[in-house]
Amino acid sequence: MDDQSEAIRFLADPATHGLEAHAVERIDTHASIVFLAGERAFKLKRAVRYPYLDYSAVALREAACRAEFELNRRIAPMLYLGVRAIARRADGGLGFDAGGAVVDWVLEMRRFDAKGLFDRLAEDGALTPELLRALADTIAAFHAGAERVAAAGGRAGIAAVIDGNAASFRAVPAILDPAACARLEAAERAALDAVAALLDRRRDEGRVRRCHGDLHLGNICLVDGRPTLFDAVEFSAAINEIDVLYDLAFLLMDLLYRKLDAAANAVMNRYLDLARDDHGMAALPLFLSLRAAIRAHVTAAAAAAQRGDQQRRQKAAAARRYLALAETLLAPAPPRLVAVGGLSGSGKSTIAQALAPDLPPAPGARVLRSDVLRKTLLDVPPEARLPAAAYSHAMNKQIYVALNQTAARILAAGRSVILDATFIDPKDRAAAEQVARNAGVPFAGLWLEARPEVMAARIGARQGDASDATAAVLERQLESDPGPIAWHRVESGGTLARVLAAARRVLGAVHPR
Repeated sequence: MDDQSEAIRFLADPATHGLEAHAVERIDTHASIVFLAGERAFKLKRAVRYPYLDYSAVALREAACRAEFELNRRIAPMLYLGVRAIARRADGGLGFDAGGAVVDWVLEMRRFDAKGLFDRLAEDGALTPELLRALADTIAAFHAGAERVAAAGGRAGIAAVIDGNAASFRAVPAILDPAACARLEAAERAALDAVAALLDRRRDEGRVRRCHGDLHLGNICLVDGRPTLFDAVEFSAAINEIDVLYDLAFLLMDLLYRKLDAAANAVMNRYLDLARDDHGMAALPLFLSLRAAIRAHVTAAAAAAQRGDQQRRQKAAAARRYLALAETLLAPAPPRLVAVGGLSGSGKSTIAQALAPDLPPAPGARVLRSDVLRKTLLDVPPEARLPAAAYSHAMNKQIYVALNQTAARILAAGRSVILDATFIDPKDRAAAEQVARNAGVPFAGLWLEARPEVMAARIGARQGDASDATAAVLERQLESDPGPIAWHRVESGGTLARVLAAARRVLGAVHPR
């Protein structure tokens, strides 16, 4: 491989950047070295060759820098500033764009506060619901505008990923147990056979796009207070021209690896609400498993390259945890159907969202909320306000039909579902129960009850919510007759912890683990 020592010394020298001594920080990854200098960051591709990338020659690194710049300007134009040549000056030294023979190439970026990296925020417990919703919104918007790719993805694309993972596993037998790797490969190939037609159909429908390709928490940061994606894969079309749900799966897997199941579920549900992409959920376990497998062999390769014993042991242990997660994510997990009903302000959506991560398979249940589905059917954003005409009796019946049809489809894909609606009409409650019977899955109905003044106060305090309910709507509901309620009654006027505990007791009795 090329000797990059001279270029590394040049980039590490504070004088190169007009800075004082010790003012340049260095960050090493398995494929790059990043030098942080003042308000700038310079990313040097390592002279390395892996089964999935080749930076072994100067020309290859130039092409990679230019491709990375072009790709990432789509999603983070405020960060990506240009491609710079490290060239020979007339006096024999090195300089940026010096006009002489080019020694190497770097990507110049605007430096951002590392405290705003989402992996740091995750470690600090700072991934708030508002931030997770903004992140899901950012990813959904990126995917919606991404270029469609008709000749990639599908069964063949995922089969190639499994093949590549198998080759990478064989390179690290001292770190990852070959028998476990072979077992995982067989399970993933079986899962692929089960969803192959779905993957091809999604490709034909335009769900394969020019995506990020490496969408884990370390490649997301806060810039000017907004979640910003960066460091999209440039070195392989096979890695970035993929199904949009496979792109999202890297982030979901990363959250699950960190035991942030509720965050993963929140991102998944918000993304699916916006992207309107429930049809691909049968492939999600395979997508998640593949992402964990990739992280396993990449981390194992990094462990093998470590010089220190402690660092090698830490990375090797992490690689094995990723491998174990990849197997777990494919383990059978029978789905369930839960319905959460009650008057407006009774806490249905709060409880539904809190219960969702509990239901298998990971990252939890798909929450189908009538308020959001109404906006989807009318092609408006979830938080848009609707006129009273959108709540006619005929429209309400249409919403419940759509809820049940969507739930049936998702249950058939092997995913648990939580229905979130008032369910004041007994016929709507009976229809939800019938969905579970038709699907052959367990059912639990929760009926939340609170004092009228509590519900009214909650309605009055709502901001940025999908519900359009008002105090007047609640008054009309209070005057209506819900008929005999056979669902499990849960008093919901207390603290969230107490209400959630009561709801979980019900589900534990109905769906014992």
